[in-house]
Amino acid sequence: MRQQNNKKPEQSMSPPVWRLILPLLLVLAAVFIWWLTLPSEPTTAPASATNHPAAESATVPTPKPAVAPPTPATAPSPGAPDYVGRQACAGCHAEQTAQFTGSHHDQAMQQASAETVLGNFANQTFEFGGVTSRFFERDGQYWVNTADAEGQYDDYQVDYTFGVYPLQQYLLALPGGRYQAFSVAWDARPSEEGGQRWFQLNPDVNGDNPVKALHWTGRQFNWNLMCAECHSTNLERNFDAASNSYSTRWNEIDVSCEACHGPASDHLQWAASPDSHPDMADTLGLSLRFDERQGVNWQINASGHPERSMPRSSEKEIQACAACHSRRAQLFDDRQDAGLLVENYLLSTLDQGLYHPDGQIQDEVFVHGSFLQSKMYQAGVTCSDCHNPHSLELRLPGDGVCLQCHQADQYQTPKHHFHSTAAGSACVDCHMPATTYMEVDPRRDHSIRIPRPDLSVSLGTPNACNQCHNEQSPEWAADHVQQWYGHTPQGLQQYAETFALARAGAEGADGALVALLNDDSQPAIARATAASLLQSWPGPEVAQSLFVALRAEDPQIRLGALQAVAGYPPVTRWQLVNHLLDAPERVVRLQAAGQLLDIPPEEMRGADVERLRKAQESYLAAQQANADDASAQLNIGVFYQTRRQLALAEDAYQQALKLDPYFIAAYINLADLYRASLRDPDAERLLNEGLKRLPEAAPLHFSLGLLKVRSKQMDNALASLRQAVSLDPDTARYRYVLAVALNSEGQHSDALAEIDKGLQRNPNSQTLLTLRQQLQSGQP
Repeated sequence: MRQQNNKKPEQSMSPPVWRLILPLLLVLAAVFIWWLTLPSEPTTAPASATNHPAAESATVPTPKPAVAPPTPATAPSPGAPDYVGRQACAGCHAEQTAQFTGSHHDQAMQQASAETVLGNFANQTFEFGGVTSRFFERDGQYWVNTADAEGQYDDYQVDYTFGVYPLQQYLLALPGGRYQAFSVAWDARPSEEGGQRWFQLNPDVNGDNPVKALHWTGRQFNWNLMCAECHSTNLERNFDAASNSYSTRWNEIDVSCEACHGPASDHLQWAASPDSHPDMADTLGLSLRFDERQGVNWQINASGHPERSMPRSSEKEIQACAACHSRRAQLFDDRQDAGLLVENYLLSTLDQGLYHPDGQIQDEVFVHGSFLQSKMYQAGVTCSDCHNPHSLELRLPGDGVCLQCHQADQYQTPKHHFHSTAAGSACVDCHMPATTYMEVDPRRDHSIRIPRPDLSVSLGTPNACNQCHNEQSPEWAADHVQQWYGHTPQGLQQYAETFALARAGAEGADGALVALLNDDSQPAIARATAASLLQSWPGPEVAQSLFVALRAEDPQIRLGALQAVAGYPPVTRWQLVNHLLDAPERVVRLQAAGQLLDIPPEEMRGADVERLRKAQESYLAAQQANADDASAQLNIGVFYQTRRQLALAEDAYQQALKLDPYFIAAYINLADLYRASLRDPDAERLLNEGLKRLPEAAPLHFSLGLLKVRSKQMDNALASLRQAVSLDPDTARYRYVLAVALNSEGQHSDALAEIDKGLQRNPNSQTLLTLRQQLQSGQP
């Protein structure tokens, strides 16, 4: 079968057995495998200075001399503006330069020196999980002696620092132009806060039984692919597929002026002679002119609530920030103006593993997806309403940033926060609770929501009350809220129960999802999530709602709906999404093409022949431009496999595994290609090879079990299916197939017992409930 990175709820009606034991349609992988942000194994992504998890082992180099800074990025095409560097900006923008200097953006990445290295390299040792790392200086340079993925020790020179506070990582070089963010980091906090020490990132996967896929030498910690774009200005990865090497370049080592404002050569021309450039009067020659707050203020309206003096008419600023401050996949590697999020990136929705059912942050999601859920976003608040965009500090300390708009006599009072002391009464304590990532880095939830301990009671979601009152129960907190207000405040976000039902595959979830999708009072990101989850409930009524959603003004809703059409027949998919091949946003165009890969252009008529052909060719070109990404190689393989170009598909899958020997989806897709080509022995060999590297990968055991079912080796099949269930007992699909296989072997009572075990963990799984009813009634 084909592996998806996203776990989706079971279908609301019991599907035919063949749909569970035959491979999924190729088009499923084409869209959903892309997500770098949701690792297949383990389910919880390790925290690092990167946006999207991946993994690869690599050969450790011998010590090398200090490196010179990379050559500046290549010159732009003729007529395009060029990058000029911050010094060209500083002459006129002294105040902004002073604010920027020393900021986290300024120190996002620096060459290692006595001035920039914060860690103690005075021959210090740090031991964790049986590995002893030593930090020392030699010949005026900084070094780390540590073990590679195979346990062999060597010396590595620290070429660059990465970040500054509350922790600092160090970039070490591997062959092929690769830099790796070392997973032992320096705690830059004061010693009285527990800092000034070396500590292990991701201790859960680096302990006595480490996960090799997540070793510091692998792709999870690869700077070129995973980190560099958001820590430097005008970065070019420059990956060469033939040599499997990088020649990565940048214009400035850190996040400088033009990282946000875009190349400024035209701006310099305008500034030197405005009258000579009347065509630049509106933009001032900037690729992005952040003028959304110009002449705007917040005032109290007749209802006593803050209101923007003019509606926000664009999202230039928000999207410029979101390009890095979001959980997203980068789909294109060419240079684009900053801020064009939907031109370059696919934003993750409120997916399981990333967000709790109510939309609160769970994994490291980098703010934007949370902020889109907030009432503040809907009211027109922008990032710079609260943050100084150059220093990155809050515009005012403490509650002051909120009191810019919210009246103190209404909100900074026990009548509002119900606390008699300052402890716990800060606005952010209740409305922006923090979750700590990377062991020492608390990040506040920007959905700015009303605390809902009642949802903690019913759904197990966290709540701000018990974050402070951790000695009390959620029931205690919910009772207090009920006493304070005489009712349970609901807040803006009204989708916790819907997503909980959908994740459980419960009966009625499809109707709740459709209702949420059609509710324009709810945040677009939640409605997009609802659309994407509807892929598990294909049918005429759902298709009608998707038809409307695929024509929504918000591209995010269209993208969510695009995920949902994967299970429909090709002719239906074409009718639903072909208009998006001409969408104004190229990410939408790309995802629409990805849903139509299995439709040969020659089957079309008239102008549609060339429309589809061009769209599919553009899709392939986008994947090939990201040839260093194992997920892109997987998509290339799917592209060729749909065309029965099996040799090319096999090459792409093998390249994905070369880039990332721990990429579960590539093992599964390549094994399925072998099976479809009547090469079952090769498929079995490949899956066993994957299991040697990933012995606890439930999807690989499941895939091997299906292979054994097809070859009628039922004893071996049952053993593999049982192992998949043991490793991932919450995936109802694994338990469903195991029960079907047991029943087919005459083990009727064992099959029912497995279903009951599954229902104990997923009591609302309609798939398991229906199967139990079928087996109890004697249906096959």
